[in-house]
Amino acid sequence: MARVGPVDFEDRLTLVEHLDELRSRIIISLAAFGVAFALCLWQNHLLLDIANGPLPNDRDKLLTFGVAEPFTTTLLVSAYGAIIIALPVLLYQVYAYILPALSHSEKKVALPLMLLAPFLFVAGVAFAYFIVLPSATKFLLNFNEDQFNIEVRAKDYYGFMGMTLLSCGVLFQVPIAILAVTRAGIVTTDQLAANRRYAILVIAVVAMLLPGTDPVTMLISMIPLVFLFEGSLILSRVFARPDRTAAEETDPDPDDLGITGTRSS
Repeated sequence: MARVGPVDFEDRLTLVEHLDELRSRIIISLAAFGVAFALCLWQNHLLLDIANGPLPNDRDKLLTFGVAEPFTTTLLVSAYGAIIIALPVLLYQVYAYILPALSHSEKKVALPLMLLAPFLFVAGVAFAYFIVLPSATKFLLNFNEDQFNIEVRAKDYYGFMGMTLLSCGVLFQVPIAILAVTRAGIVTTDQLAANRRYAILVIAVVAMLLPGTDPVTMLISMIPLVFLFEGSLILSRVFARPDRTAAEETDPDPDDLGITGTRSS
C-alpha cells in the first residue's frame, strides 16, 4: 500500500518503502498539477488577458501561424499558469520527502529556508510581471521600429513571458542559497563580502542570460538581485553559524580542572 503519511527521522524504511513514498508524492504532485491545469484551461480567456498585460495597448491581438497553433499556444499558457498555482503543493511534497532525512537540529535550519522559498518565488514572478516584462517589451518592440514591420507571434511571446517569470522566480532564491552555504559552514559571510565584486559579476552574467538578452532587462533584473545579495549577507551575519573559536571558549581548559599530563620517566 502506498505510504503518504509523515516519516520521522528515527523511522527506518527499506528501499522499497522509500520508492513507494516517492511514487506517492509524484502521483499527488501530478494530480495537483492536473487540477490546476484544468482550471487554467477552463479560464484560458482570463489567463490570456493576464498574460497580455505587459504588452503595449496596441498589441492586444497576437499572431498565430498554422491551424493548431491557437490551441497549442493556449495549452502552453495554461501549463505555465498551472505550475504557478500548483507550486505550494509541489513544494510541500518535495519538503515532506526530504525533511525526514534531516536531524532535529538540521530541521531548525532547513525548515525556515524552505518556508521562505515560495514567498521569494512569488516575489520574483511579481517583479518580472510588473517591472521587467513591461520595460523589456516596450524597449524590444520599439527598437529600430522604422526599419522593421514588427509583429508579435503568440507562441514566441508567451514562451518569452513564461521563461522570464520562472527565471526571475528562481533567481530570487539567492537569499536561501547564501543562508544555506553560510549555515552549512561551506563559506563564511566575511568571505562572501570580501568577494562582493565577483558576486556582482556573476549576477550580471546571470541577468544577461535571461530570455530578453537586452540591456534593459539585464539592468532591471540586476538591481533587486544585488539588493537581495546584500540583504542575504546581513541575514547570514544575524543567523551566523557559531564559530569554532566561540565553541572552544566555552570548553573548560584542562589546567583549570586540575588535570595535568604525566611525564614518562
